[in-house]
Amino acid sequence: MDCTFQIFLNDTWVNCATVSVQDAARGDPQTPNTFEYDLDYAFAPDVEPLSLRFPVNAELQILDRWPSFLFDLIPQGSGRQFLLGELGLNDGPAADFLLMRAGAFNPIGRVRVEEAVQFYDAHVRKYPASTTDRGFTLEQITGRSDEFNERMLIHSMLAASSLGVQGAAPKYLLTTDQEGKWHADGALADAHAVEHFIVKRPRGKTDADRKVLRNEAAYMRVAAAVGIRTAGALRHHEDTLFIPRFDRVRTHGRVERLHQESAASIAGIVGFNAHPTQFELLASLRSVVSDRTSETIEFLKRDVLNLAMRNTDNHARNTAVQKTRDHVRLTPLFDFAPMYLDPDGIPRAARWHHPATRVELTEWRDVLAALPVDDAERGHIRLALHRFAPQIQALDAHMLAAGVDDDIIRFLRPHIATQVQQLSALGEDQHGSH
Repeated sequence: MDCTFQIFLNDTWVNCATVSVQDAARGDPQTPNTFEYDLDYAFAPDVEPLSLRFPVNAELQILDRWPSFLFDLIPQGSGRQFLLGELGLNDGPAADFLLMRAGAFNPIGRVRVEEAVQFYDAHVRKYPASTTDRGFTLEQITGRSDEFNERMLIHSMLAASSLGVQGAAPKYLLTTDQEGKWHADGALADAHAVEHFIVKRPRGKTDADRKVLRNEAAYMRVAAAVGIRTAGALRHHEDTLFIPRFDRVRTHGRVERLHQESAASIAGIVGFNAHPTQFELLASLRSVVSDRTSETIEFLKRDVLNLAMRNTDNHARNTAVQKTRDHVRLTPLFDFAPMYLDPDGIPRAARWHHPATRVELTEWRDVLAALPVDDAERGHIRLALHRFAPQIQALDAHMLAAGVDDDIIRFLRPHIATQVQQLSALGEDQHGSH
């Protein structure tokens, strides 16, 4: 079964590559397949790769497992459930390839599937009234008006795309126009688009689910306050979180779509059940980013913050890179929240298991010692983390100013103290190395 990929370049979608999978219905990603860039595309000037793992060339590549970037495009969460019903499929790995061919028509990033565009066009034609898109007010969205719910049902595949909208929480991709009205993303032409958002609802119906979502906006304000790379401010309104997208950049009436790819894809991970270590994820990220040292420091600081503020949901698709022209770096932080509160009990997914012994390292001194970098870079990283200690020390004040709930602040104090102690101790190592 073939799948045709398109990439958004110079204000238009162009066919760029094909993946052919044997026996896709088996759902086994460890099966032979071929990947090939279209020859016209491969020899065109100024082309961009579909994935940072697959530089543009004219070779037919015979692979022994599915390309890892496919799993950034396979629908998950509520969008997946909708598509399973539309396609009459049972859930499971056997549905993955078919779901991608139907659902990856408007993903995060700048890659989509041609067959999914065709499927979506046919789907919308079944609902001719839906082509009259007057847009919605904020009140209609947060109030879950009948009209909004109906249009989201018609367009719900818009929530079934890639990286940023995977996961259990209900999410929509919405875009505002010049009048401030909200539209399903993809239903609004780029020329009329002003801002792009992921709109997120609580994962479940409990008070804890609502509490996690309510505090996600405050958590992101804290991350920005301590110098972590963030995008625009999140807005929480009546159990609805509005998250500015950073894979879309609007300039001079044009919308630029930036390449975005998960750490899982960069690491070559196929399927959704693998649990790579932090060392493995960091090594893969370092292989593609433009500035290895600065991005390593950013990655480590984010994990310090995850540990201090108990964001346990640190799986490999909650970290990603983006490419802006010739520069590759980590995306702004996303999905950063007090996930320790989640009723499902989400454990920390990616841990610092030593590459040789597989023993989990829980001290930053030991993590730094195990990084495969030269001593000069290690010293630079160590000093940066040591200088991060005062920011972590100030988290209590940052959280209070950002509006984090008081009981969360109290709960986090011992976790913050542990991180402050470890980062402060790195200064002793630094001085002792001279």
